Amino acid sequence: MHIEVRKVGRKKLYYLAYSFRDGRRVRKVRRYLGKDLTNEEIRIKRAGAEKSIQEQLEHYSRISDPLHTVLSEREKQNIKTLIAKGDILVRHLSEAEWRIFTRSFVYDTNAIEGSTVTAPEVKDIIEKDKWPEKRTKEEISETYGVAEAVAFIRRTKEHLSLELIEKLHDIVFRNSKVFAGKFRGRGIEVAVVDSRGTILHRGAPQNQVAILLKELVKWYDKNKEDYHPIVLASVVHNQFENIHPFQDGNGRVGRLLLNNILLKHDMPPVNIELDERGEYYQALRAYQNNGDIRPTIELILREYAKLKKLWACDYKKAQCSHTH
Repeated sequence: MHIEVRKVGRKKLYYLAYSFRDGRRVRKVRRYLGKDLTNEEIRIKRAGAEKSIQEQLEHYSRISDPLHTVLSEREKQNIKTLIAKGDILVRHLSEAEWRIFTRSFVYDTNAIEGSTVTAPEVKDIIEKDKWPEKRTKEEISETYGVAEAVAFIRRTKEHLSLELIEKLHDIVFRNSKVFAGKFRGRGIEVAVVDSRGTILHRGAPQNQVAILLKELVKWYDKNKEDYHPIVLASVVHNQFENIHPFQDGNGRVGRLLLNNILLKHDMPPVNIELDERGEYYQALRAYQNNGDIRPTIELILREYAKLKKLWACDYKKAQCSHTH
């Protein structure tokens, strides 16, 4: 690490800088120390900046590889066995089932992010165009937006691209956020914090967002024929959340991407319910901290098990009606 000095008029701006090689690229990380500093001030501020840069490098090393390390053959087999035990019933949803799924997904995915719109209100909004009086215009517009985005991933042929990611964000938030469809701009960094203000996750540095997303798309294109669709969907979703490319709205877009990939591989969509928010966040942290994709796969398999039971009940009702 070294000190960089930039002159702006009569002032001197001091930075701590570090360059490192990432594949064929050379990247640089900087931390601003201050202006017109004495040697002693530089020495004191450098210690904190070095620690900050080291933390960023460690975070970048985890976030830059979608599976942190390539899965071993044993790990691949373990995941394959896990998915096989899930006994997934692959079938296409009827139009009636799509309406039910859309209502449930819209309610839960927005509620996870703090929306106060209730499940009955979601149904009234998207099916009757009836607006609840006590909800904000932003919440109502995002209810419509998520429903429209679900319809979009049903019909699009695009698996994964930067354009698709921006499009989904724009569909959901075009009437509620001025930055809809736009990745974070220069100087905008994000972090996820809990109710006590503890930082649970830092998004990728803003200047790395586009690079990391391109690498994720490249990883998906390379592996989409080799990994099971649930593995692909889990990795893309979790890595997207790690990068956190938007100023806000990353959770909803990530869950749409997850379902888009499942659909493109002829798998049914899944809905992460509000009641499972805690397990969902734990699965994200397991991936973020250790590259462990298994908790996310297990969560998706539980959702498929619920779908299978629901379909079995519907089948029995249909058989009973046909008999009588």
